[in-house]
Amino acid sequence: MPLEKGSKKITELKKTIGVLLLGFGGPDSLEAVQPFLYNLFLEREGQTRARLIAERRSKEVAERYKKIGSRSPLLDITKEQAQSLERRLNVGDGPFRVYIAMRYWHPFIEETIGDILRDGIKCIVALSLSPHFTRMTTGSIFKKLKEVLANLTTDLKITYIDSWYNHQAYINALVEKIEEGISQFPNEHRNKVQVIFSAHSVPKEFIEGGDPYLEQLKATIAGVLKRIGSISWHLAFQSRSGPVAWLEPETDFVLDKLAKEGHRDVLIVPISFVSDHVETLYDIDIIYRQQAESKGITFRRTPSLNASPKFIEALAQIVHEHLSKQKKK
Repeated sequence: MPLEKGSKKITELKKTIGVLLLGFGGPDSLEAVQPFLYNLFLEREGQTRARLIAERRSKEVAERYKKIGSRSPLLDITKEQAQSLERRLNVGDGPFRVYIAMRYWHPFIEETIGDILRDGIKCIVALSLSPHFTRMTTGSIFKKLKEVLANLTTDLKITYIDSWYNHQAYINALVEKIEEGISQFPNEHRNKVQVIFSAHSVPKEFIEGGDPYLEQLKATIAGVLKRIGSISWHLAFQSRSGPVAWLEPETDFVLDKLAKEGHRDVLIVPISFVSDHVETLYDIDIIYRQQAESKGITFRRTPSLNASPKFIEALAQIVHEHLSKQKKK
């Protein structure tokens, strides 16, 4: 899906470098919840089980979306990120054109690749919007992208950026939001704030099989701590599903533990999420907030990176540095 249909000629676009921002996607209406869930579970569970899971869970999940506007804001945020990134990349360099594609809902990867080919773009950088690599997210997205390309006859040149967890500009953007979050507490409370880095969980078997996700999360936190100084922090995990063993401790467990220890000020940092979606707007802002406040905790969350100027600058630097490395090969 291109950002806009301009009047550029195909011959001009052939010289343009495309940047493909890739994400998970989210339902754009309540009616889309069940088919979105089916797509989400299809790869892991197969058609029959995916259909059963989607049918069983769709009502509950739809209720969550009702509480955050009856749709996911993810596509709108990603469009804003893409538009801002395209403007930034085309300052002094270029030409660049930024596209977006989603793994589990519109615009699907195959739809956007079709747009790219029709536009005559010959070179594209595929950039995952997940800072930390795991085969559950970026691995699945890139696998699908490669499958789509394998079924086409094209001379499209594509390179991949699968993680950027320790890029300094990304760390800077994250630190800005954490400092903004801490500033929401009264001055006399700020040195007592307990910071919970809440990441999307993955099955433990992934980590045991060599998935770098956990180590990359820890490296991001280490980078933040170098910049932000001494804080009391905890790494926790949310959004698990299914009966297998997932990474622990869970975020709600850490909240309970902090309450029992007498802590009264908590800041949650959604460390593996760059954009607001159901797992920040519902899981954190509603469920975890209610849990914390019921135990006498003053609860805050850092603003998501979304399309903040420092985050867009980070993405631009990541793309430029990647292209520089490709030229040297």
